[in-house]
Amino acid sequence: MNPPFIWRRKALKFAALALCAAPFGAQAQTPPAPLRLALIESMSGPFANTGEAVFRNLLWAVERVNARGGIKLPGGARPLQLDRYDSKGQNEEALSALRAAMDDGARIVLQGNSSATAAALVDAIEKNNERDPSRRVIFLNYAAVDPALTNERCSFWHFRFDAHADMRVAALMEVVKDDASLKRAYLIGQDYSFGQAVLRESKRQLGVQRPDVEIVGDELHPMGKVKDFAPYASKILASGAQAVFTGNWGNDLTLLVKAAREAGFNGTFYTFYGNALGAPAAIGDAGIGRVIAVADWLPNVQTAQSEAFYRAFRTRFPKPADDYVHMRMQLLVESLAQSIERAGSADAVAVARALEQADVSLYGQRGRMRAADHQFQQQLVVGVMDKQGKPGVQFDVEGSGYGFRVIKTIAPERAELPTSCKMKRI
Repeated sequence: MNPPFIWRRKALKFAALALCAAPFGAQAQTPPAPLRLALIESMSGPFANTGEAVFRNLLWAVERVNARGGIKLPGGARPLQLDRYDSKGQNEEALSALRAAMDDGARIVLQGNSSATAAALVDAIEKNNERDPSRRVIFLNYAAVDPALTNERCSFWHFRFDAHADMRVAALMEVVKDDASLKRAYLIGQDYSFGQAVLRESKRQLGVQRPDVEIVGDELHPMGKVKDFAPYASKILASGAQAVFTGNWGNDLTLLVKAAREAGFNGTFYTFYGNALGAPAAIGDAGIGRVIAVADWLPNVQTAQSEAFYRAFRTRFPKPADDYVHMRMQLLVESLAQSIERAGSADAVAVARALEQADVSLYGQRGRMRAADHQFQQQLVVGVMDKQGKPGVQFDVEGSGYGFRVIKTIAPERAELPTSCKMKRI
């Protein structure tokens, strides 16, 4: 092979590489960098199912924003990117995940399935944002409902999109006050800030709304560590309680209601989360008319827009086991998108100030952020468990054959409660 031919081959090779490196010639553009959202949640351990359920909700919301072109900014639209970080249900792991997320470039953090973890993240973010203004972080909370987080522990960097525990208890009391047959109640919850807050407020509001109801049990149990709730169920049965009030979630709720059913308890469960994650299937027919849950939205809200919303989610996630959808998580992402566009920047301070004014609607559900404490305000609904197909129960839960019929709707202005927040603003 002669030298000119060798050099000709080399020249062709370099030309081909150049074309690969710069397709479409001078018109080639670098795709816009995504705005990174960091989900810090239990993706392993006893509450892994709750973390996965949250991820599906937020992913669907992010997909919807990106499908319409992403976040519109002066320099061009940018997509959202949802990254997941496993807290393993531990506060220290969550703080390590926060550091990793920040190193990866995330400036929006999402978490909610533990108020203790939320409090730890708020403290860490406060310190980081004061120490390093170039890496400020905003915390969007979709489920950590300890009232303190928007009261005495409120933060300019923290925004809660779920009704806090006192608001949820007040909604349940709208049903309790009409139940004249209720005379004895048992309070049980997880032994951490949120569980303690639920029991404390349930006791207080029962005293105000129903002073005739005797509290025959008031106890806390280790969170995520009890494998057999039979001893607790035995105490509930022995107490003569007609109703159980609990903020339990995840396996701690499923195992509790299952044990109570097996023990023969036929009273009412007033719950925060009895409408999903295995609870309806675990309690079965014994829960018909007896398991009551409060939420910001339920699949059987009787409007055409609500039905369209739910059907759209089930089209995206058709497996019965994936049937866990929350309107508030959709409103959270919509609020974020709206606020970044209004700020015209992804700067944390500008976005936080815009989030204080967030007012969004989706499929007929509206919510607004209260600037005073960063507590989202929206309607609440209370539902009672029944068989699918009964009046008002078009949809079941997780393929269980049981759904929740809406029995109370609490308007946003009625669900709203005062705040003691004294926020330090930026």
